[in-house]
Amino acid sequence: VLLQAYGGGLVQAGGFRRLSCAVSGNIFTYNAGAWFRQAPEKSREWVATIRPGGNIDYADSVKGRFTISKDGGKNTLNLQMNTLKPEDTAVYYCRVTKGVRNYWGQGTEVTVSS
Repeated sequence: VLLQAYGGGLVQAGGFRRLSCAVSGNIFTYNAGAWFRQAPEKSREWVATIRPGGNIDYADSVKGRFTISKDGGKNTLNLQMNTLKPEDTAVYYCRVTKGVRNYWGQGTEVTVSS
């Protein structure tokens, strides 16, 4: 299973950014897709999860601002990030689950300037 995350970059506070994670194979064959992030000098934290059937959860810190989705046509896991804050600055990682195994992407960096 190969995952390639992209879409990171520099954005001003209040702006938006869309991250995508290209997944090998059919995205809908995976049990769940999730995004995590790791800010400088902090441990990795969970951001959002999408499960088969559309069940979705968000961390409280991003609820109402971020939207996780899957695109079957492109086989991507996406994270639309709106109203970005400096505290959203982090390396963002995608993860998919198949069976009992998790597969991680390499991370894409998002920097939000104040």
